Amino acid sequence: MAKPRPQLIRALRETARQIEEGADYHWAHAGKCNCGHLARVITGLSPTEIFQRAQKHELSEWSEYANDYCPASGLPIDDIIEHMMQAGLERRDLHRLEYLSDVRILMALPGGMRYLRRNQPADVALYLRTWAGLLEAEAKAKTARSHGRSRPTPCDCPSPFQGYYLA
Repeated sequence: MAKPRPQLIRALRETARQIEEGADYHWAHAGKCNCGHLARVITGLSPTEIFQRAQKHELSEWSEYANDYCPASGLPIDDIIEHMMQAGLERRDLHRLEYLSDVRILMALPGGMRYLRRNQPADVALYLRTWAGLLEAEAKAKTARSHGRSRPTPCDCPSPFQGYYLA
């Protein structure tokens, strides 16, 4: 899973907010889909700029871009992916975000584990907010460990883990 960096946690929450507030969403458009929205927040590029950069690649979706990623390729989409990775994402996170398929995130959803629809804005926003909560809890646990606490701290992530302890 992604690294629990403050920049990424903020970007996940901002992306969720924009989607909830009605940002133009279209799952099959590289600049308006799940990864496209997050890329917009992280890079500051417009949907059109992301789409144009993605079209210079012969593949058609973010999971393929991530699989084909090479920092030395010079492809414009790889520059976008590089920015996303610098924010804390891993390549596999892009595939899982595009399909809303990370089991750790799905298990942490309020109300319990369930599958979400990859092309429904409300489901995307819920997934992003839950992911941000998990990363924030992980960051707090790391901070507590680095300050020499010998006991684990309660998890602040959404249910079903409320009250559990992170080691």
